[in-house]
Parts: sequence; C-alpha cells; structure tokens
Amino acid sequence: MNYTLELNTQNPGSHVVFNTIVFDSFKVNIVERYSGRMNFNPKLSYALFKVRTLDNNIIKTKNDHTRVKIKGNDFDNYQQITKVLNSYDYKNKLISNEEVNQRYVNFILSLVISNYQLS
Repeated sequence: MNYTLELNTQNPGSHVVFNTIVFDSFKVNIVERYSGRMNFNPKLSYALFKVRTLDNNIIKTKNDHTRVKIKGNDFDNYQQITKVLNSYDYKNKLISNEEVNQRYVNFILSLVISNYQLS
C-alpha cells in the first residue's frame, strides 16, 4: 500500500501538531497536543486521529464517532514512536528514516483497522 507521510505541520509556538498519512483511497489526520515549552522538552498530553476520504469527507468509526483518542498501552507505544520521530538521530538521518516511518504508519494503520469499518 502506497502512502505519503506529512509530519509536524504546525504554526510556530503552537502546542498542537498535525500529522497526516495519505494512502491511495483515504487519509488519516493525527492531532497531537503538547504541554510545556515546545522548544524545550515538550510533553505529549494526548493524541487523536480521524479518517477522511481523499475529498475530505469524514469516515465514522464503528461506534459512530468521528475521531478516536489514543489511550492506554496504545498511547504509551505512540509516545515511544513519536519520540523517535522527533529525535536528533531521525532529523539528521543517523537512523533509517524509512524504518521509523514504516513503524509509525503500521501502528496508526493498526489503530484504524481496529476502530473503523473500511470497505
């Protein structure tokens, strides 16, 4: 499955970060909310995501909601993955960016599959 990953689209100084994964037939919008100073050790408060069609129509979850908040063990795993995405090693390509991107996309895709009825 082909995808395009758009990371950290935000306004300077904003505590909200938007990430998007665009697949062939849908896209996933991820919203991260941080507390603390963004330029010095920000702390991830919560993350949520929603699935849209390519023409921006929102797809509802199995529970008829429009978005899913990442909680529990999934949130802990998400924090670990985003920590690597925001690391010095990732930004300076000292580690394989492709592997990290693939891990991030696979994790989000597993959450999408478990929460959405895609047909």
